Amino acid sequence: MTLPQLTLVLGGAKSGKTSGAEGLAIKTGLPKTYVATAQAFDEEMAARIALHRTERGDSWETIEEPLDLAATLRAIASGRVVLVDCLTLWLSNLMAAERDLEYEFDQLISALRDCASPVICVSNEVGMGLVPETPLGREFRDAQGELNQFVGMYADLAIFMVASMHVVLKGKLP
Repeated sequence: MTLPQLTLVLGGAKSGKTSGAEGLAIKTGLPKTYVATAQAFDEEMAARIALHRTERGDSWETIEEPLDLAATLRAIASGRVVLVDCLTLWLSNLMAAERDLEYEFDQLISALRDCASPVICVSNEVGMGLVPETPLGREFRDAQGELNQFVGMYADLAIFMVASMHVVLKGKLP
């Protein structure tokens, strides 16, 4: 299967986003690169990261990059498929590091369009639930919505995952 240059896989927590994205990457038959944006700040997150690595197995090259996603994407060689998991944690990392979000979003889009390999980005849809109680929570929710819109605008294929089932929002599955 041949994927377009940019695929966006959206959904809520535990909706099947990652497994759906991994399935798409596997179906390409290309060597696979997993760009992980998570950071292990506690034992529970470290265990989650370890479990994800084990479940993926040795057939994936893993690059851990919590902040400089654009530079990482630009450095990936052609002839691979790239899975970025996930934009939500990347955004959280950017906000914690007090990075300029508009600049980072622009850099990301440029890198996604220029990447030598097709890229699948996983992102959470956080705007369908309760309004966060705190100003920081509302700022994050809004920034995540803006990031999803921005990436979605440039995506060739956009998929929404619900209960491990997909709905194609844009484009057509190959």
